[in-house]
Amino acid sequence: MPPLQLPLGFGTSGLDDHDACVEAVTAALDAGYRHVDTAQMYGNEAAVGEAVRESDVDREDVVVATKVHYDHLAPDDVRETARESLDRLGLDRVDLLYVHWPMGAYDPETTLPAFDDLREAGVTDHVGVSNFTPELLREAQGVLESPIAAHQVECHPRFQQPELRALADELDHRLVGYSPLGRGTVLDDPTLVAVAERTDTSPAVVALAWALARGVVPIPKATGDHVVENRQALDLDLSEDDLAAIDAIEPGERVIDPDGAAWNR
Repeated sequence: MPPLQLPLGFGTSGLDDHDACVEAVTAALDAGYRHVDTAQMYGNEAAVGEAVRESDVDREDVVVATKVHYDHLAPDDVRETARESLDRLGLDRVDLLYVHWPMGAYDPETTLPAFDDLREAGVTDHVGVSNFTPELLREAQGVLESPIAAHQVECHPRFQQPELRALADELDHRLVGYSPLGRGTVLDDPTLVAVAERTDTSPAVVALAWALARGVVPIPKATGDHVVENRQALDLDLSEDDLAAIDAIEPGERVIDPDGAAWNR
């Protein structure tokens, strides 16, 4: 299996209306996105699958990723619910299957071999993890037979994840950044506003371009004109001064909190 190629992605968290989700994913594919991210938790796998199946874009050109809910991480549940995800998506496989959170029923010694089994069975091409600490990430790498293809975490200019970015380089996987706009909280940051004015773009495009320049694969959720606008980040080359200024933004709090203490076990 060749290494997973992960382009700028389209996130679907919060798109829980079926028709609205189909419309948004269809617009993203039409705009050139080739990486769509969903999860069992989002309740929209059926809509994402419908958009992918009915698109004029060749299925082989689209990376479809989903995540196993933390309540479903006992080994038998992993195997069963991953296949249920395939049924909802209407696909014969997913390109990338994540552990969504290392909490709830998560036990590395029993959960992770089930992901290996699913890769061996062709249910998924690649295995990923999400919201892991550095310690849990190293532990998972030691248990999995499959290479960790991607690690998905919150990442944006106010929550930059430098340790996990460095670890992604060290362990040779892609760091995928959800909430890359901090759920809108970064859009009024003076540094991003100034760079946007200087480059005749928007703070959102600047934030996404910063992530790409720092080796992060952002997966912004968007609707309407923002779907196309966000892809301008692919064409924006930020100067080293601009990147350094964004790197120096005062760190803030994460905007997505785990809802269980077991995450920091």
